[in-house]
Amino acid sequence: MSNLKAVFANQKAFIPFVVANDPDFDSTVNNVVALAKGGADIVELGLPFSDPVADGPVIQAADIRALKADPDLPMDTLFDIVVKIRKQTDVPLAFLTYLNVVFQYGYEAFTARCDELDIRGLVIPDMPYEERGEIVPFAEKHNIDLIPLITPTSADRIEKIAKAATGFIYVVSSLGVTGERSEFAKDLGSLIDRIKAVTDVPTAIGFGIHTPEQAAEMTSIADGAIVGSACVNIVAENGADAPAKLTEYAQQMKAAITK
Repeated sequence: MSNLKAVFANQKAFIPFVVANDPDFDSTVNNVVALAKGGADIVELGLPFSDPVADGPVIQAADIRALKADPDLPMDTLFDIVVKIRKQTDVPLAFLTYLNVVFQYGYEAFTARCDELDIRGLVIPDMPYEERGEIVPFAEKHNIDLIPLITPTSADRIEKIAKAATGFIYVVSSLGVTGERSEFAKDLGSLIDRIKAVTDVPTAIGFGIHTPEQAAEMTSIADGAIVGSACVNIVAENGADAPAKLTEYAQQMKAAITK
């Protein structure tokens, strides 16, 4: 069993997301630690990218802030953020990144460094299932789960994507990019059923979840809830007070899915 899959054993998982270096190095460390203190089961750490095609305006703005703070932001600095996080918490971590970031650093070097820092998952939105083969050997060598995305339009690809998954499966709640929503795809239950018919890898729903009620609704059919834009908004709006707000928010969300 992978480390991330084990997180879901006997519980529903709350998986918040923040962008690395938003607004700076030390704030990122404090924010991730705060989420862990609040009960986050896995924290997704977004690596800033100039063209984040899967992300809506809130996360795009966070990427811009992160890169503005350090226009030549090296990947090694982002790894150093994790080094400092690891001095305070062993919360499971996954990177959300784009394939060019990993390719430029080198598949072997990138996955090896993730292994050293106990980063157990990679979410790569612009890596189609059909092109994952070039990174799979390195991920497997270093015990890194490649977290696939399955959408309401994945159609006849759902089963083959699910069968190849490890860690957990990121189920996209609706069409479009990330961002808070009040409505989700109507057939999510059927989508989850199709996935669970071919794999025991846990499912976590993301894109749009931002209230405890929504988190509870989504985890009534899936194994976890992923929350990005709401956490990024807390960071943007609260500055130095963000860690306390994030801890409080995480506590509320975790409580909602454990009732």
